[in-house]
Amino acid sequence: MIEIEDMRCFLEVVKSGGFNRAAAYLGISKSIVSRRIARIEADLGTVLLNRTTRGVSPTEPGLEFTMRCERILAEYDDAREAVAQHGGDVVGCLRLSAPLSFGTRHVVPVLSEMAKRHPRLEIDVSFSDRKVDLIAERFDAAIRIGTLQDSSLIARRIGPARSVLVASPDYLDRRGRPEKPADLTDHDCLIYTGSSDPDITLRNGDRWVSIRPSGRLRSDNGDALLAWAIDGLGITGGPTFMLSDALESGAVEPVLAGFPLAEHGIYVIRPPGANVPGKVRVLIDILVEHFGGAPHWDRCLMHAAGEPLAPSA
Repeated sequence: MIEIEDMRCFLEVVKSGGFNRAAAYLGISKSIVSRRIARIEADLGTVLLNRTTRGVSPTEPGLEFTMRCERILAEYDDAREAVAQHGGDVVGCLRLSAPLSFGTRHVVPVLSEMAKRHPRLEIDVSFSDRKVDLIAERFDAAIRIGTLQDSSLIARRIGPARSVLVASPDYLDRRGRPEKPADLTDHDCLIYTGSSDPDITLRNGDRWVSIRPSGRLRSDNGDALLAWAIDGLGITGGPTFMLSDALESGAVEPVLAGFPLAEHGIYVIRPPGANVPGKVRVLIDILVEHFGGAPHWDRCLMHAAGEPLAPSA
């Protein structure tokens, strides 16, 4: 008799194109995968997969079985979730992609709380600044920061993402404090290479001014740039969720505070579809709960504006 886990195993072999890759994804041995596929083929009395040295591909009956398995498993998961929700619980496995610095700083504690609230929910998180393909890589959701591109994905804004320019007091004492955006051209800038736009864009009254920074230190990692700024090597810009602790401690101070950088957003995106899975819905709810309104890390903007900081809660 074909079981639910047999069908999941078969679908993973088809999607990944190989027994080894399916076993690695499922966290089981290749021999278990082979036995499950053999059991399905024996039960149906037909060959479902073509095995070659280059990989595995479904036969014509295999393609038909693939489509039916997808429908059966989708309905099974929906039914399981619907029943669990009657008891106020969320089940299944949430696969989430989150940015590295923001994720490790701020998302990890939220997911800890989420795991405690929903003890039957599994959480599998990939922390990376790479923009994953949600559908092809089978993520349930991703957290993105910045300006979203048009796509078929569904997005929910969960909070603001504000940035500020900073440098260490030592650097500014040695090199002077910029008074206008054009002054940045006379300074060592620590350049972020993870963006398609290398310019620093600041608001000057009712218009925007773009400055092309120059400097000898570059990185695609904001934490590296912050460490160099603290060490007195130049001026860098970054999101307040990353810089707030350094600003409040005095390790760095704001630069050109009267010329704000553009504000962006923090979003949760998910694959298209009218029905929001319960595991994604509770993710969105808890992120809005923690990051909606004025995030706690934006307290440092008071410091950037020259206002005294209130004590931390």
